[in-house]
Amino acid sequence: MKQKVKSIAKSLYDVLLDTVRVKSIQFTITMSFILITVIVMLVVSLVLYSKFSKTAEENAFLNTQQVIEQVQFNLENYIKGMADTFEVVDAKVAKSRGIPSDKLLEQLDTIASTREDIVSINLFTADGGLVTGIHTTEMRKNTRLLEQSWFRSALDNPNHLTFSLPHIQNLFKDPYKWVVSMSKGVSIMHDGKWQDAVLLVDVNFKTLDDVFRTVSLGKKGYVYIIDDSAGNIVYHPQQQLIYIGLKYENVEQALKFSYGKYMDVSEGESRLNVVRTVNNIGWKIIGVSYLDEMMTTRKEVSTFMIWLLVIVLIFILLISSFMSARISKPIKRLKKSMEMVEKGDFDTYIHVRGADEVEQLSRRFNLMVSRVRELMDQSILEQETKRKNELEVLQSQINPHFLYNTLNSVVRMVGNGRNEEVVTTITSLSKFFRISLSKGKNIITIGEEIEHIRNYLIIQKMRYKDKFDYDIQVDEDVLSYKTLKLILQPFVENALYHGIEYMVDEGHIHISASKINDKILFQIRDNGVGMSEETLAAILSGQVKSEKGSGVGLRNVHERIQLYFGFDYGVHVESELEEGTLVKIWIPAEEL
Repeated sequence: MKQKVKSIAKSLYDVLLDTVRVKSIQFTITMSFILITVIVMLVVSLVLYSKFSKTAEENAFLNTQQVIEQVQFNLENYIKGMADTFEVVDAKVAKSRGIPSDKLLEQLDTIASTREDIVSINLFTADGGLVTGIHTTEMRKNTRLLEQSWFRSALDNPNHLTFSLPHIQNLFKDPYKWVVSMSKGVSIMHDGKWQDAVLLVDVNFKTLDDVFRTVSLGKKGYVYIIDDSAGNIVYHPQQQLIYIGLKYENVEQALKFSYGKYMDVSEGESRLNVVRTVNNIGWKIIGVSYLDEMMTTRKEVSTFMIWLLVIVLIFILLISSFMSARISKPIKRLKKSMEMVEKGDFDTYIHVRGADEVEQLSRRFNLMVSRVRELMDQSILEQETKRKNELEVLQSQINPHFLYNTLNSVVRMVGNGRNEEVVTTITSLSKFFRISLSKGKNIITIGEEIEHIRNYLIIQKMRYKDKFDYDIQVDEDVLSYKTLKLILQPFVENALYHGIEYMVDEGHIHISASKINDKILFQIRDNGVGMSEETLAAILSGQVKSEKGSGVGLRNVHERIQLYFGFDYGVHVESELEEGTLVKIWIPAEEL
């Protein structure tokens, strides 16, 4: 990037010098201005490029770190579930007085049926004899049971749960399956005496494999697992590495970290490795991301900035050449007046004396400014009328849709004999529409708006039952202030239909109104599913329209408030996924 920019700068500098030699001094001044512009643009471009590159690398690491931490969390939860199941099996074996027994087999079969990933549950004596078990067939010969790692670990560390590396289950004459073995040394009552034994639970490794194959770290990135004792591979997308050995994984480096990151180079490609340790099992999760994938955007921005620089420089060269050749004192005065108009001062009139062309230009300019001012006033009036009409149409859509849903609920309640709820719902509906109509007025008191939303929530509470609750806190001294009608209902609808309806737990909506200095602040907060920054931006721009509720969106309410009260007021939304949404509505504190 830097070399390309330097090359462009040198070429432009040479062109400028050649041009200066053959042009007038006036054009030389123009070329000097262009040269300064070029230098500033180059410096700014290099600073922005460097800043972006650093930010992109930090974001890439943060993204990889978050993915691996989520994998760690999921794996720890899965292993905890496996261990809890094993403890239940262990407890059943410990309580059994005399093994084998049909009752114990029935209990073990019940436990196994609760998890699809359990392959078998078996109990062996210390000398390798099978005492009892489920999901088993005839044992194979020459299994070398006493030499298997999970068996030795259980005898060497009695009463300690041991997890094995993934391996082929070869004890029984069944199809070979990849399993992770959980084993533990226990004492059992067998043949009328207490004996040392080994409890074994084999879990299908495919479940873990399915979890890790869903992890995405770009097109080439992946996740693998090793044990922290010898660096043996527990899981790898290329599972054959467990048998044929490591080709390019820097396991020695990974073993140095419990929590960290490092860079390595494999087959000529730089890779970022993020390491996390799984608690209570001694496994390490390593996420591998390829830097060439993470930095693709940086290359695109580099190309874009170079092309932008070239185009801007050509544009500046052409404009500067033209203006410098035509410059004159009357034109400068005309330019100054134009700058005032550009800043929004349409009361500017030009009084230029000079050549006929300049005087004609000034008169034409004055006529143009006057005409633009008229057109702007006309456009504003038309837009205000159009927006009012659109809002009135939207408001008219609220009542039929809401009335239809509410009456359906009333019919169901009547059919179920819930007469008290029917009375409450119809009473609230009557009050709701009384305030909605407000004799055609758009301005009502805050007390009426709060009463309107309270009736709306009562009706929705009847429909949704225990799906949500709500509370309303309003300062008494703001109830008499004026507000626009129906500015709270759209956001409460959105909280219900898009925030709380998809929750498993009970939702909550908090509504408040208070006076801050010379403004009124309404707040609607819910604990729903929230939304991402991209979704919120789409809603703010009016690109997203609800298929439920009134259809009156955030943007409509915001523009409506600004239309009536000015651009110092409006709606502000804060939302975060899984955290809920907060809507703030600002209006002036004015008595009705």
